[in-house]
Amino acid sequence: MCLSGRTGCHGGDGLGLRRGLVKVLERGGLGTKLGKERRLERGRARERGQGTGTGLGQETRLGGDLGLGTSLAPSLHRDLGGWSFTLLVLLLLRPVFPQCPDSCHCVWESSMVLCTDAGLREFPQGLPPDTVTLHLERNYIRSLPESAFRELTHLRELYLSHNRIDTLSSGALRHLSSELRLLDLSHNQLRQASRDEFSSTRAKTRLYHNPWHCDCTLQELMETLNLEPETVNGIVCESSVRSAGEVSRWEDPGGAGEHAGQPLVKLLDSGVNFCNLQRKTTDVAMLVTMFVWFFMVIVYVVYYVRQNQAETRRHLEYLKSLPSPRKTPTETDTISTGL
Repeated sequence: MCLSGRTGCHGGDGLGLRRGLVKVLERGGLGTKLGKERRLERGRARERGQGTGTGLGQETRLGGDLGLGTSLAPSLHRDLGGWSFTLLVLLLLRPVFPQCPDSCHCVWESSMVLCTDAGLREFPQGLPPDTVTLHLERNYIRSLPESAFRELTHLRELYLSHNRIDTLSSGALRHLSSELRLLDLSHNQLRQASRDEFSSTRAKTRLYHNPWHCDCTLQELMETLNLEPETVNGIVCESSVRSAGEVSRWEDPGGAGEHAGQPLVKLLDSGVNFCNLQRKTTDVAMLVTMFVWFFMVIVYVVYYVRQNQAETRRHLEYLKSLPSPRKTPTETDTISTGL
């Protein structure tokens, strides 16, 4: 299809080519001026009895080839130059987007970063600072570095489910924006967490499907966080703190505890208080420790007394074994002997 809008044009159809190019220029915003100057030039050409622009100089060759006349060529050059400058300005002023991390897809219009199923083993670096929604589901991330969210001041939704996170660096979640509305840490390997690690975030939090060890620290955390009501029953105790009647405070590796397999929220609603259990366990441990120390003191005193008694006996026997001192002859003994 040629520029004139017709199909099957031949190479010698110069008139169709010129008309098509003029239409393109007119659509680009030059139509009114080019049309007027073209009509004026045609009128002048008829009066002079000249053709359509033969014998033009080098400067006006473009105008002659297009059939626009000699006086129209400088105007065309000026208009094309203005359009080139405008295009250059638009290219320079176009928005420059930050670089998207490898293995991730960035949706700049909604400030969303998609790193789902990317095979990540560490938290990605170089995330755009204006990220609003961050998807990191189904990867192999094991921990969150302390500086992970320091630059993400506009983050509102954070999805970290289906990873292998087993520890939260102290301060990792403290840098989360106050604008955060959703924090998803479900389907990970978290066993313990404290209020200090979550700081003062008020985002709706998902913590279900983690191998939680239920104790006083976890109980205090549950009472602090804004847990999602639909998923709170999925926070199940895989192990729990031992009661006061048991030997040690923590579960041994082969034991699961009496509350294993039960939802934490139901245990708390039924009156179980892990903080009281730990206090009772601590009291019993202190009593046992005091008894052991008291027993050791008694044993030491008995040993000390017996040792002193043995030393005393040996000293007395030694004194008895010493020879008694001989009596020196006195004056009375001498007189008695003389008589």
